[in-house]
Amino acid sequence: MVQIPGKETIRKVLVTGGAGYVGSALVPSLLSKGYEVVVYDLYIYGEVFKGIENSGLTEIKADIRDREKLVDAAKGADAIIHLACISNDPSFELNPELGKTINFDAFYNVLEAARANSIKRLIYASTSSVYGLKPEKNVVEEATLEPLTDYSKYKAECEKVLKEEGEDIEWVTIRPATVCGYARRLRLDLVVNILTINGLVNRKIKIFGGNQLRPNLNIKDMARAYELLLTAPWKKLRHQTFNVGYQNMTVTEIAALAKKTVEKALGEKVELEIVPTNDNRSYHINSDKIKKALGFTPIYTVEEAIETLADAFRKGLLNDPLNNPLYHNIKRMQELKLK
Repeated sequence: MVQIPGKETIRKVLVTGGAGYVGSALVPSLLSKGYEVVVYDLYIYGEVFKGIENSGLTEIKADIRDREKLVDAAKGADAIIHLACISNDPSFELNPELGKTINFDAFYNVLEAARANSIKRLIYASTSSVYGLKPEKNVVEEATLEPLTDYSKYKAECEKVLKEEGEDIEWVTIRPATVCGYARRLRLDLVVNILTINGLVNRKIKIFGGNQLRPNLNIKDMARAYELLLTAPWKKLRHQTFNVGYQNMTVTEIAALAKKTVEKALGEKVELEIVPTNDNRSYHINSDKIKKALGFTPIYTVEEAIETLADAFRKGLLNDPLNNPLYHNIKRMQELKLK
């Protein structure tokens, strides 16, 4: 448990989508720090916490669209970290109506769970992609939101709902950069991870375009950021929005770093191939606000994230990484035909 200055102790945390990529790194870390954690998830990517024996862990296999179950799951919780969503553009576009019901409509269930249980703080995971294409080099929280896809549009809409209807709820929003690195529930459809795994498996990395900017954040720092939002003085968080990122890099720069790191890990040459693309999404964020307000500074690099993937590959921890649907959201969604 952690004592919060000026607030009661936060002992118990409900993490929606806690068996996803970020949750699979965050939940064990929270448990190690003495929190009770309730994971509320559909577990469509497997039983990621198998082998963890901790009396503080409760796992609930359920859908956030089930309001009654979600409200009940939040009983006794002091905080909610809302991660659950259809979590990338292709998966959302596979079934836009499904994406809307989970990413937007069910958000009202999360708010009801917070209200009904007098939650002390609701931490909402938005995304840095809500900014869209920006010419400026430092995109700050006050920048206009110009989402380019339905996925980012509904993330922005949830932020709007919080600001307009959440005065009675103690909330804070974060807009994370694209997360990278190895975790129990691994995603290999994110830019750093997919470039790295192609280098590891094929000894070739395809660069689609290359000039697009991407903000990146090591998954270990992502977990640290959520932990900080649970412990920081509430007066510094209340109804605030924070960017959370570290290294802004072009896709070409990420590919070059992946090539260098993979070659070092395998002792073999990796080829780079540039191909044209119509995907011009380019965004890059400034994270000075969270540093000034809360003292948060990332400490893990993109290179270290690549190294964790290479290490897992060498140890045989990845099962058919380019084809296994468990590592690729769109493939898993197609396989399950979730409704």
